[in-house]
Amino acid sequence: MAPARGRLDPAVADARLAVTGAIDDLEPGARVAVAVSGGADSLALAAAAAFVGRDGRLVLEAVVVDHGLQDGSAAVAHRAAAQVESLGVPARVVTVDVGTSGGTEAAARHARYAVLDALEVEAVLLGHTLDDQAETVLLGLGRGSGPRSLAGMAPVAGRYRRPFLGLRRADTEQVCRALGLDPWDDPHNADPRFRRVRVRHEVLPLLEDVLGGGVAEALARTASLARADADVLDALAVERVPDPLDVTVLAAQPDALRSRALRRAALEAGADGGRLSAAHVAALDALVTGWRGQVRVELPGQVAAVREGTRLRFVATPVAR
Repeated sequence: MAPARGRLDPAVADARLAVTGAIDDLEPGARVAVAVSGGADSLALAAAAAFVGRDGRLVLEAVVVDHGLQDGSAAVAHRAAAQVESLGVPARVVTVDVGTSGGTEAAARHARYAVLDALEVEAVLLGHTLDDQAETVLLGLGRGSGPRSLAGMAPVAGRYRRPFLGLRRADTEQVCRALGLDPWDDPHNADPRFRRVRVRHEVLPLLEDVLGGGVAEALARTASLARADADVLDALAVERVPDPLDVTVLAAQPDALRSRALRRAALEAGADGGRLSAAHVAALDALVTGWRGQVRVELPGQVAAVREGTRLRFVATPVAR
């Protein structure tokens, strides 16, 4: 008699199902990259992708970005790559120079996405979970950045896909245990100097206690609802304001559409979306609705906006030396 097959761990099944849904629209043999840090989320994602992409369903590769911000980071990166390769997925380590612009977190994110943006693939899978989504919504709420910020991270944004936004961090940890993977515990994830860490370890647990649980799920639902509304308004802003530099057209729009058109113009001009706040957009709006001869509006990303007659124009901001 053949031995009984072991029962598939529910967390592993959920992870595989999530990846299947995320890549279902891709053609067989599509090139897909998995962004791997070595933590539980990204290792679980790589394992699920390896299973879903077997037999040529996907041409997979994993990319581990070594930010070089901690002693031994190269060893951590190569260990993560080795674990991914044990799953049958080719992996490579890319070392980046993070810099300091906008703070450590923002600079690391910019350097990481520069690597991912340059990949010649049809899709890039990211390991963000429901917990990450909840933290992102709270951080956006604290910044007062408006509905788009409350919308959190989209499951699909261009070629970036986040299959695990419906899974908890505990689920990815269970996937790693079930499959014998040994994730890296990043010390930065416990460093209270980072605002997200304090939200994770202090704010969310307090909210769960005060509100009786289910807060992370509720925040994720809020993100989905806000995103649906924001997507409609963004599309309407593009339709109504095809030229977001035309002051006359901008002035005739409702606030909700004008602010979106101005934000779009700033991003297209090179402003840093991660640091572009509601206050920046309000200052741009004042160039349209409260023009008093303002010289320029400085934006993150070394970009500034000026008004010339009935047109807005974006110019480079000189870097201070």
